Amino acid sequence: MTTLFYKPGACSLAPHIVLEWIGAPYEAVRVTAGSPEILAVNPTGAVPVLREDDGWLLTQAGAILDYLAQKHPEAGLAGGDSLRAKAEAHKWSAFLTSDVHAAFWPVFMPDRYTTDGSDAAKAAVAAAGIEQVKKKFAVLNDHLTGRDWFLDGGRSVIDAYAFPMIRWGRAKIPGGLRDYPHVQALYDRLAADETVQKILAREAGK
Repeated sequence: MTTLFYKPGACSLAPHIVLEWIGAPYEAVRVTAGSPEILAVNPTGAVPVLREDDGWLLTQAGAILDYLAQKHPEAGLAGGDSLRAKAEAHKWSAFLTSDVHAAFWPVFMPDRYTTDGSDAAKAAVAAAGIEQVKKKFAVLNDHLTGRDWFLDGGRSVIDAYAFPMIRWGRAKIPGGLRDYPHVQALYDRLAADETVQKILAREAGK
């Protein structure tokens, strides 16, 4: 059986949602950062990790989501089958990984980005990170104008990938998503999904 190692609140929420959308049997294993359980399957200690029943391991959220979309074409979560549709999916996956997710690192772990251990220095790093997050959310908002989903082929793994980051933005950006109405609309659409609600409740321990 496919196994997903996840940590609540992390980007592993995305493949957790996608596995539930797919509907095939899987096991979800909750781990904590740096625990022996996660280090045994990923030496970096990061989630998500996907393990197949033959022991094969896959890390990195974008790679896991693309793998799941291709493994289960019947779920219709790839966003389209044409060459350009696949390229669009890869583009937005890369943007979410290298631009949006990366912009949050100084917000969540400002001590990594300064040699000054003072609270003032860390606050300045976090504030600079928020400014970068806002720029990335503006790009997302522009793209989502007039759209229900990221990709032309309908709801896809890319929407699931964006969801945890949108949740972070709601929590960390002053004013939440007030300045990003199209991002807010996607958030509302996903948050209303019964499957998404089920996974959020599971990750919250409810």
